[in-house]
Formats: sequence, C-alpha cells, structure tokens
Amino acid sequence: MLINKILETAKNAAFEAGKIHMQYFEKDKEINFKLNEFDLVTNADKQSEQKILSIVQGKFPDHAILAEEGGVLGNENSDYLWIIDPLDGTTNYAHNFPQFAVSIAVYCDGKPLVGVIYDAVKKEMFFASKGQGAFLNEKPLKVSVVETLEKSLLATGFPYNREGAMEKNLEYFRHFLYKAQAIRRPGSAALDLAYVAASRLDGFWELNLSPWDVAAGSLIVEEAGGRVTNFYSEGFNYNEKNILASNGLIHLEMKQNILEIDEKNN
Repeated sequence: MLINKILETAKNAAFEAGKIHMQYFEKDKEINFKLNEFDLVTNADKQSEQKILSIVQGKFPDHAILAEEGGVLGNENSDYLWIIDPLDGTTNYAHNFPQFAVSIAVYCDGKPLVGVIYDAVKKEMFFASKGQGAFLNEKPLKVSVVETLEKSLLATGFPYNREGAMEKNLEYFRHFLYKAQAIRRPGSAALDLAYVAASRLDGFWELNLSPWDVAAGSLIVEEAGGRVTNFYSEGFNYNEKNILASNGLIHLEMKQNILEIDEKNN
C-alpha cells in the first residue's frame, strides 16, 4: 500500500536525520540567526534537512515539500505534501539540552496521512498513519485518562517573537499555573505533542507556530485517541498559528479557560 511506503520512507528519513543530530550534539556547532537574535539555525538543521529531502525526493519525486529551511519545493500541484522540520528545538540543541526531534508529516488533499517524530537522543520514534493508530517504537500509544484540569500536567512554549504573542501566552501561562497540577516548557512543540499522545502530558497549547512544528504531532495525538483543535475552532488547521491538544477529556475545560482569559483582556 502507498501509505505504508510513505510511512516507511518518513521513518527512514527521520532516522537518518537523527544520525546527523547526534554527530554534532555536545560538540562545537556552527550557529547562525534567522529573523532575530533568538531564532537560531545550526549546521545540523541544514544538513539533516538535505538528508531528508534527498530520501523523500528519491522515493517520491512528484510530491510537493514544505521544509522549514528550504521553503516550498517539488511539484506544487501534487496531491501529496511533505511538511518537514529537520530539527525542532534548535535552541535546546544549540545549548546541548537533550530535548529536540525531527518532525515529518505527509498530507494528501489537505488531510493528514502520516506523521513521524524522532528523538535521536532517547532513540524514540513516534509515528502514526491515518486510521492505523499511533506508536512509539512499535508500541501502541494511548492518551492519558486524567479527567480534570486540576490533576493535569500541561506543556506550552513561547515564541521567538517576544512582542504580542509572548505577552498573551504569559497570561495563559499564569492562569493555567493556578488551574493545573503543573506546567512544563520543554522547548520542542513536536515532542510536546508526541508526549500528549504517549500520556506523558495531558494537554498542550501554544501560539505562533508554523506548520512544520505541528503537522506530524497533531496526527499522532489524534491517532492515540486525543483531540487537537485551534483555540477558536472545533477542528484543526495548521495555518492558524495556534494549537490546543489534549487527551480529549480536559479539552473543553482548557478551551473554556483560554476563552475566559481572552474575554477578560478584551
């Protein structure tokens, strides 16, 4: 089946990119800046993206690709779109903080088909294909069964643009600190989503994300039995630049709290 070939290609590409991560991890790296002094890119980002592209284009030369470093590539008229983040958590990586991953998603006709997230440090491969469940290294994944926000462990992240969205998310963060059992800020949206799927987290929210940050993880959460939406919708669109993911049981409570904060500040 084509979906299986796509999944295996995505897993192989993620694994090979992870090898490159480990070649430079805890060693001297070439570090540059993108839009500002907080938005980093390393030689590992660039080399791992090139490795992924070579594998994907070798197997599916007619597919379209959206890559973090390279932009839109390939056949833009294709029904298939690969969405690639070669190294999610670059700031962590640059500081040798071991929380970063490769994220690869494949969409068909605008709908998620395959998602793969690979953490090379921990040798953890999270993956899912539509209708076939989610897995961690071949072990089936299920979201947590925590039913209330007050018993939940949540995660979030903060944008590189430190104006506007930063202040808004600080409001959410302060609010949820009093509502949830605890909050974490690990620094990789892809792994935050994977951890919701693996029941390591009960919920996750974030602002100002790009498609490559969330395209794979959102499918993995859903295939693990969780729920993913935008803040103000019932469904999820990766172009809307915000995400709310959960085990499903606390989803409405999280969304209601976000709306409550917005109403108070308007």
